[in-house]
This record gives sequence, C-alpha cells and structure tokens, in this order.
Amino acid sequence: MTNPFFKNYGPLNLKDIYKSLGIKNGNYNKKIKIFDIADLKSASSKDISFFHSNKYKSQALTTKAAVCITTKNLQYDLPDRCEKIIVENVLISTAKVTEILYPGSVNDDFDNSVKEISKTKFKKKVKFGKNVLIGTNVKIGKNCLIGHNTIIEKNVSIGDNCSIGSNTVIRNTILKNHVKILDGCVVGKKGFGFFPKRGNNYRFPQIGIVLIDDYSEIGCGSTIDRGSISNTVIGKNTYLDNQIHIAHNVKIGDNCIIAGQVGFAGSSVLGDNVTIGGQAGISGHLKIGNNIKIGGGSGVIKDIQDNSRVMGYPAKDLKEFIKENK
Repeated sequence: MTNPFFKNYGPLNLKDIYKSLGIKNGNYNKKIKIFDIADLKSASSKDISFFHSNKYKSQALTTKAAVCITTKNLQYDLPDRCEKIIVENVLISTAKVTEILYPGSVNDDFDNSVKEISKTKFKKKVKFGKNVLIGTNVKIGKNCLIGHNTIIEKNVSIGDNCSIGSNTVIRNTILKNHVKILDGCVVGKKGFGFFPKRGNNYRFPQIGIVLIDDYSEIGCGSTIDRGSISNTVIGKNTYLDNQIHIAHNVKIGDNCIIAGQVGFAGSSVLGDNVTIGGQAGISGHLKIGNNIKIGGGSGVIKDIQDNSRVMGYPAKDLKEFIKENK
C-alpha cells in the first residue's frame, strides 16, 4: 500500500467499478477482485492502474496490473492479460475509483484529534516549545526537538535525532533519522490535483505520503505535498533552501542541493547529486538525471541526461547558453 495511514475499503469487484464510472453493459471478468490502486510501475496482479499518456508506454508494456483504466487508442500498449476499462477521461475515472478505495483521502480539514503535547506520552520524551499539538497515530523517536506553535497532525512517524522548527504543520509523513524541518513549513498536506468538469473542479484523492530520508534538511517556509497515487520522496542528505515548493509524487534523490524559491511541478523525478540554483522551475512528469547542475532562474521543460549543466528558459546546455548571451 502506498499510504499506510489511509484506510483501504477494498477489495472491489469490476461490477462496482463499472457502476462508479457510469459504464453500462461492460464486458468484464467477474472473477477479478481489486485490492488497491497503483501506478503502472508499482501495480501488482491484485491492483488497478491507469494509462493516460504515451509518455508512460514503456511502463504500460510491462505493468503487472490486473486492470487498467485507459483509452481506445492506448489500450493496445497494455499486456493481453491486463483487463482494460475504456473511458474518455482516464484521470477523472481514476480519481473516482481511488475515492471509493480511499474515501478519507479527499479532504484535508484540520485535525481535531490533536492534544497539547504535555498531555501525551511524549511529554517526557521530547524537548518542546510552547503550544505544541500532537495528533493520533504519531510516533516520535529519541532526542527530538519540536519548536513553538507547531502541529504534528495525525499519521506521522518521526525518527531519532530530528528537529522540527516553530510554526510548522506535518501530517501523512514519515521522517527518517537526523532530519531537520525548519520554521514555517507545511509537509504532507494534499497536492494541487483536480480536473475541470462541467464548470466544477473534480478533486483527485491524494493517497500517498511524504517520505524524507536520513540527514536531510527542509528550509523555512517550504511546502511538500504528499503523493497522489505514488509517494513524494526526498532522498538522503538532501538540502532544501527556504521557500521551496515540491508538488505531489516528486522524487528527489540523495545528496541534492536546491536553492531558494525553486518550484517543482508534480511527478518529476530527480537523480542523485543534483544542484539547482534559486528561482528555477521544474515542469511536471520529467526525468532529471544524476550529477546535474541547473542554473538559477532556469525553466526546465524537458528531460535532462546525466552529467549535464543547463541554464536559461527553456533550459539548455550551459556552454550554449553562455555563447548566446555574451
């Protein structure tokens, strides 16, 4: 399961799924039961997945998903053993199925389970400031610090030797050991996922978590959205400067350094040892390789191969950028 915190209401049979999507007289295998939903790469033989873009063709060809929501044109790139549900709008249909499996993942209202830390089991275990609130299903390791006016909402696991600053909100998040979250951060809230539909916006449930690995640091005023279908991940020893936004499903590798006001759109993947200058923007669904340097103020709109140095908008090879801007 992508998120160990949200309750899964599976298994579902295909009749239930077809009904939720408004598909009548569907020709389906009545023996199939769906236990979870996952992306093409992660899906198991008990899961339903979705395939909406040729960008994910290589993953579609090898997916283990039992069932896949897709379109007429894309269905032929899926394995024969995979049951296809043909729809007009793959993402809205996927959102509807996700909402059935995880109804608690749609809204992100404030956590009314929180208590003053002095009234919890952590009062003698954690060094904390004033007005610190703790929700249910929270774990905190040894030698941790929590600053003033911070709320650790429900469904958070914090490892050993972690430091959480003041005026910070964390939920649906796992912090490993020696992680530092500085003042004014919001980590683990739902991402910006919705689709316009007949004058309304249809919300995509966000069932992932945020996972921050050992020895990483998140700068002041940064926001990290939890994943939608997969998780949002920050690798080991990765340092984020102040006022950085990381959207849902973004995965950042180990030993990365990211300067202030950088923004990441959803589902982009960064390798290890990536350095990004201030105010750069990374578009969604991109693959940024290992050992990359991206200049400040750059706009990255396509994949970048390993060991590259780029700058500008759109971002291009650094030598080419310098030549054009002499």
